[in-house]
Amino acid sequence: MSRLVVFTDGACSGNPGPGGWGWAVSPDGEPSGSGGETATTNQRMEVYAVLDAIRTLGADGTPLEIVSDSTYVVKCFNDRWWVKWERNGWKNSKKQPVANTDLWKPLIEVVQAGDVTFRWVKGHSGDPMNDLVDRLAVAATPR
Repeated sequence: MSRLVVFTDGACSGNPGPGGWGWAVSPDGEPSGSGGETATTNQRMEVYAVLDAIRTLGADGTPLEIVSDSTYVVKCFNDRWWVKWERNGWKNSKKQPVANTDLWKPLIEVVQAGDVTFRWVKGHSGDPMNDLVDRLAVAATPR
């Protein structure tokens, strides 16, 4: 089974403030998903976009490649930050509580249960799919 490439993004108007998230399947942007929250952060929206994409597209075991401009998301998995977070009682390297654990825990669970890889893409650099998911996230931000 070939790996489905999914671009994800989060946006926030103010940080914190109203925010949105979006995801879309490459190369043509379909299917896609988006949503928003009235009071959130950009990082929270980045994580939520990935969680929703995997829950929607990977539930049947479809191999996924998540492409994100969030180093927070990509490094969490590629550099295995989550392993240290769990080992340290959900504290980061500064001994502070890890933000967004209510999203990280289920995201880690679905990533471990599936076949998911992560790749970073530079944001706002002209990548058509990254630009598309940015537009989806911005459009989903509550006004």
